[in-house]
Amino acid sequence: MGTVIMHSVVSVDGFIADDKDDVGPLHEWYFNGDTPITEGGSEGYDHSGSGAGFTVSSASAAYVRPLWEAIGTIVMGRHLFDLVNGWEGVPPAGEHVVVVSHRPKPDGWHPEASYHFVEEVTAAIAVAQDLAGDRVVSVNAGDVGGQILAAGLLDEVAMDMVPVVFGSGKRYFGSIEGQHLLEDPHVVIQGERVLHLRFRVRR
Repeated sequence: MGTVIMHSVVSVDGFIADDKDDVGPLHEWYFNGDTPITEGGSEGYDHSGSGAGFTVSSASAAYVRPLWEAIGTIVMGRHLFDLVNGWEGVPPAGEHVVVVSHRPKPDGWHPEASYHFVEEVTAAIAVAQDLAGDRVVSVNAGDVGGQILAAGLLDEVAMDMVPVVFGSGKRYFGSIEGQHLLEDPHVVIQGERVLHLRFRVRR
């Protein structure tokens, strides 16, 4: 099975968006360099669903590019799915998406897309790993990501930390309760206006 990684851009005080789901300056580092993330240079991984091309610092590109290319399946919550309309059936990385939701896929919504709606996180990760094979399962941060960590189903936490303080908003780990230990970071890369960090989850 591939590694299960929770991955998102985050403020230094632990938020992935404000109370109105606005990411503010969190994604500005995607456009402040001269190195395209993707080899083609015009399209890139974009959680906002805009499909804009990304040019970042060379340090960020060297880290982000292989991580995104390794993704086989994305796991997301229904709230993000509704916000971006599931990226119109075209996942920003990988070939498959698993949506954790008690509501089914909308009638007639992109029947050609490999999107799977699953009611709870344990089953969602099982489906995602089956679809991904040996590739990475990328879990979006937020409430669903926090539930997956709490269930002991997460291997790593990856944060693209931006130097901004939100004060309030949508938390990286959602409404998770209790203490959960991570190992010391095994990746620490300084980009421009972003710090890339990866931690293994302590078992």
